[in-house]
Amino acid sequence: MFNVILFGPPGAGKGTQSQKLSEKNGWVHISTGELLRKEIKNKTTLGIEAQRLIDDGNYVTDEMAFEIIKSEIERNKNAEGFVFDGFPRTIYQAEKFSEIVGLNGNHKYVLISIEVHEDVLIERLVNRAKESGRPDDRQKDIIQKRIQIYHQKTSCIKEYYKSQGKLETVDGNGEIDSIFDKICEVIEKHK
Repeated sequence: MFNVILFGPPGAGKGTQSQKLSEKNGWVHISTGELLRKEIKNKTTLGIEAQRLIDDGNYVTDEMAFEIIKSEIERNKNAEGFVFDGFPRTIYQAEKFSEIVGLNGNHKYVLISIEVHEDVLIERLVNRAKESGRPDDRQKDIIQKRIQIYHQKTSCIKEYYKSQGKLETVDGNGEIDSIFDKICEVIEKHK
């Protein structure tokens, strides 16, 4: 089994690239954002709490993330691999990641950080709001808060995975297919 963690700030293209990897390799794409949007749409208890946090530009709690990730892995326990999009986002989540997905033993994985200029991120998110109607992408002040939270609380995960020899970076500025080719090259090195 091979696991890929696509990492980067909001608007880096994690969802787009995860979908492409999933289609190419037959891996299960686990997007915490998509799973949370389903919970919100279905007005579950978790969804209502998640909506409150997201509306304020915050991430969901670690416990909420664990709950939806564990449930999705259990639903797909015979998968050949997983592409994680939006998880882990904190050091605590990263430390628990191995337990959650069973990465100890002979399972291989890599964290690929998609690096994108901030002005490009904002432009992508504003355009995404227009195209998909995602409410968390509509206001620039909330977008900037989400990017700021990423830099303050999430980007440190890169150092955590770098210390394990599991970090790769990819330039995420440019065309989707070109970025995808770079990501595939990185994955081949780690398989």
